[in-house]
Amino acid sequence: QVQLVESGGGLVQAGGSLRLSCAASGRTFSSYGMGWFRQAPGKEREFVAAINWSGGSTNYADSVKGRFTISRDNAKNTVYLQMNSLKPEDTAVYYCARGPNGYGMERRSYLYNYWGQGTQVTVSS
Repeated sequence: QVQLVESGGGLVQAGGSLRLSCAASGRTFSSYGMGWFRQAPGKEREFVAAINWSGGSTNYADSVKGRFTISRDNAKNTVYLQMNSLKPEDTAVYYCARGPNGYGMERRSYLYNYWGQGTQVTVSS
């Protein structure tokens, strides 16, 4: 069974930065792509970023491109989301998830089969 635990959320002023971490259990972490999604109150869960098994390929939503960076450390079974130049519209619960394969380009949330519990990010104006 795969468990994903996010951390690093919090309250930050607009223009600030946060780094989210997602620690995964199990020995197969390095075989799968990973993704970050977010869900704001009253809105559907949306894709934020994804990374392939090696970290060599990444994919971003247009709304975060140039501000957020996804990375991974397979030795630590951890995926990160560095968030810079945060905006109030980035406020949401952020979730990490394990992708269906190693390619890491998947934006469709229903194809991800393991999810963390989420971490709250609040950006004040």
